[in-house]
Order: sequence, then C-alpha cells, then structure tokens
Amino acid sequence: KLGGYGIIRITLMFTPLTELSYPFIILALWGILMTGLICMRQTDLKSLIAYSSVSHMGLVVAAALIQTPWSFMGATILMISHGLISSALFCLANMNYERTNSRTMLLARGLQMMLPLMSTWWLLLNLFNMALPPTPNLWGELMIMTSLFNWSPWTILILGLGTLITATYTLYMFLMTQRGYLPKHLKYMPTTHTREHCLMIMHLLPMFLLMLKPELISGNL
Repeated sequence: KLGGYGIIRITLMFTPLTELSYPFIILALWGILMTGLICMRQTDLKSLIAYSSVSHMGLVVAAALIQTPWSFMGATILMISHGLISSALFCLANMNYERTNSRTMLLARGLQMMLPLMSTWWLLLNLFNMALPPTPNLWGELMIMTSLFNWSPWTILILGLGTLITATYTLYMFLMTQRGYLPKHLKYMPTTHTREHCLMIMHLLPMFLLMLKPELISGNL
C-alpha cells in the first residue's frame, strides 16, 4: 500500500495519459487476472491472501497511471480499505495456524464446528474482500472501474472477469477453511481468546466508521 501511494505521488509529476503508460496499464490489468487464477490454485492459506493483495494492487496501479480525479480517489479508498481487510485476514490465518500447525487448507477444514465465532469473522472479512455493498472496497473498485471504462470501454471485459475470479477464490478460501468435515487430528484445540476478538474489532471498526462517514477519505466527491 505504501508502494501504491508512492506510485500516485510519482505519476502526478508526469503528463497525464502519455503513450508510455499504456503498456503498464495493460500489464496491471493482465496481472489482475493472472494473480486471481493463481489464488484459485493455492492450497497455502497465507499465500492465497498475499496473492489476493497483489491482485487488488493491479487496480491501484492502473488507476494511478490513468491520472484522473476519480481514479486517484478510488485508488486511495481501495488501498485504505483493503489494507485493513488483508491485515485482518492474515491475523485470522495466523490464528488458524496457531491451532492447526499447518497453513494447508486441506488439513484445516471444518473449523466452523469448533470455532463458530471465528467463523463469523471469516465470513465478514470475506464479504468485505469481495466488495459487498456498501463497503468502502466497493466504492473504490467502482470509481476505478468507471475511470478505466472511460479510458477504454474494452477494459470492462477484464475488470468483469477479474471481479468474478475474486469472488470465486474468496468463497473458495471460506469454504475450504470453515466448511466440511473436521479432520480427526483437530478434535481438540484451544478456544478463541478475548485478545483475538479485540484484534478483529480493531480491524473492522474503522471499516464500519468509513461506511458511516465516507467523507473521511473521499473528500467532497
């Protein structure tokens, strides 16, 4: 996210929409599809979350290179909101690892039966990751997609496919970790702690505040 902020600061120094930026915009859009497909093939939970962050940053890079007010604002909103969500997802992945001693999703299934409240956190964060209305993730993605569509209508094909892939691997991550039969080696595990729930609240509270008062990051748009 700091890298995305740096890209936005640097692109302000260049002439808007020069031909030199076109290959990088296409590469960023292509990267959204490629990293999304990599996420769908992942078995390592933390790798899946990391690649999903890379996929979202493809939108930020493309928006920064277009250099329109809407694209800059959308990139800022998306970086802030996804920064909170990806951090919370990494925290949840570490909580799973502390109990299962494995990051492989096939070896840590059915945790909803043992940890129902943690499963609720997983569901909320996955819905935020899929840009469910009225989350700030949706505002950021819509502003970026609108800017890209104005730049070239053909980009809507890649963006639509990328959105579909994002929803697919997010649901895949939730179903692989929370649903299914609980493996025999996970019959006994520690329950969730208060500090873990406090950690999730500290991640989600800013998101809900931004939903109630989006002017904090969107300005007068």
